[in-house]
Amino acid sequence: MSHNESGIIKLQSVGFLRKTMGDYFNRLKDAVDTGNKKIAWCTSVGPAELLYSMGFEVYFPENHGAMLGASKIADKYIPSAVALGYSPDICSYLTSDIGAFLQNETPLQKSGFESVPKPDILVYNTNQCREVLDWFSFYAKHFNVPVIGINTPLCINALTPNIIQNVAKQFEELIPELEKVSTQKFDIDKFRETIALSHDGCVLWREVLETARHKPSPINFFDSAIHMGPIVVMRGTTYATDYYKVLLAELKDRIKANISAVPNEKHRIYWDGMPLWYKLSDMAKLFAKLNTCIVASTYCNSWVFDDLDPASPFESSALAYCKLFIVRADEVKENVLEKLMTDFSIEGIIYHESKTCSRNSNNLYGLHTRLFNKTNIPFLEINGDLNDPRCYSEEQSIIAIETFVDQLGSRK
Repeated sequence: MSHNESGIIKLQSVGFLRKTMGDYFNRLKDAVDTGNKKIAWCTSVGPAELLYSMGFEVYFPENHGAMLGASKIADKYIPSAVALGYSPDICSYLTSDIGAFLQNETPLQKSGFESVPKPDILVYNTNQCREVLDWFSFYAKHFNVPVIGINTPLCINALTPNIIQNVAKQFEELIPELEKVSTQKFDIDKFRETIALSHDGCVLWREVLETARHKPSPINFFDSAIHMGPIVVMRGTTYATDYYKVLLAELKDRIKANISAVPNEKHRIYWDGMPLWYKLSDMAKLFAKLNTCIVASTYCNSWVFDDLDPASPFESSALAYCKLFIVRADEVKENVLEKLMTDFSIEGIIYHESKTCSRNSNNLYGLHTRLFNKTNIPFLEINGDLNDPRCYSEEQSIIAIETFVDQLGSRK
């Protein structure tokens, strides 16, 4: 069992995670080198199942964006995208990813890639934001390949049959376009199989996150942000289900042995909004030092597509991808958060207002004060960004976080 200086015991599964993610990139690299498989780019909450079922290797630029952030190099690349005409206020995944491409650099070069894998087709879903469409269109023009996608209505209150049917139809309409590029024709049974695997992977991921209901929690937000890799990039494959079975077993063992993610858990906090990728390990140490565990988050919960159902693959895909937190109206979000407060015994909420990701910042339209009036759970707002460290004042935030945790202590 390995401890680091903050007393945090590292999850053993990290080794298997490295292998699982490494193998994923090797499969992509093999497709680049041999041309044995076509490569589709997909947004992180896009129709990955459909692409995997049609024999594509699937690459996720948002995962690449997070790698740039976690490698602390995003701010080196953002100015190149800004010089091309992209605003510094739009998604810093987009600006750092396109900037790195313009500078012909990528963390994937460490894995033997010359550049990011060239797409044969790009497939988006605007359920998260319009940026993904602009982002993918840049590469579609550059590589002269098709870009297709699903346009999901936003701020959905009730998931009406009308909405579900419309989105399901858009899923189906991708097929003829994908068949023009793919080496294999669409096969409904393969699609059902992929949907079933995705469902199982999502259920396992939900169970992983739900172990944090236990006191003390065996996992925290910073672990989850790293261990979510397979559910993002390998949804619909056995690789993801194999990984989460191992992780879940380890977390259950931790619960039995009373091993906690934060050695001396005194406070339980909820994190709303994006991670600060460039400060992940610093933040983990800070909260461990404050005996505070971030037990749940909006971000990591976003990959629980447990409505997927092989019996109705198109409708259930539409339902799952429209039910997503980021797509919903504030009223729905409020109710979801209120339930999470109880389920995870939350004492305080931190809202990260991410400068370049307003769609993932849920404190912009009064939701945070309405939730406080309902639950009396105190909150703190911090300003930062997912990838651009220039938007984040570390000193200010640390003081604010320390003060907030201190106040939680005096409330007990």
